Amino acid sequence: MPRTSISLPVEGSVGRTSNSDGPFLVLTERLDGHDTFLSGSLDVDGVNVPVRIMTLDDVTVLHPTGSGTMPTLRARWSGTLHLAHGLRPQVAPEDLESAAETEGRILDALDDAELRYALTFLSEATTPGIRAARIAAIVSALPPAVRSAA
Repeated sequence: MPRTSISLPVEGSVGRTSNSDGPFLVLTERLDGHDTFLSGSLDVDGVNVPVRIMTLDDVTVLHPTGSGTMPTLRARWSGTLHLAHGLRPQVAPEDLESAAETEGRILDALDDAELRYALTFLSEATTPGIRAARIAAIVSALPPAVRSAA
C-alpha cells in the first residue's frame, strides 16, 4: 500500500451525542472508495482537529478525539479531511509477538493486509482487558508452528 496522505474536501452538519460526549460531525456525502480509515484530522476554519471516523451504512460521522481547540461550528460546515493512507505501523507489538510465541503460533504467517487488519483491531482496544482479549483472538487464529521431528 502506498504511503501517501489524502486530503478530501468535506462538508456536513453538527450533531450532539446523547451522553454529552461532544459534537459529532455528519458528512453530507458518505466517505467510501478508500481503504478503511480509523482516524484522521479535520481542518475547519483554520483549526486542525483530530477525529475518529465512523462510516455506517448510509452516513459517515466524524467524532473529534483531541482535547484541543474545537472551532465553533455552524449548523452547516465545510473543511478538509486529512487521511494518513497506508501509514499504520506494520510491526507487531511486543505483547502480541510474545503471546504468539508462548502459544506456539506463527505471526509471520499473516500477509501485509492481514497484519494491518490485526494491528488495527488491536490498536482500537480501549482497556487492558479488551487488549488482552483481542490478542488472544488474534493468536488463536494464527497457524501453529510446525515442529520438526528430531
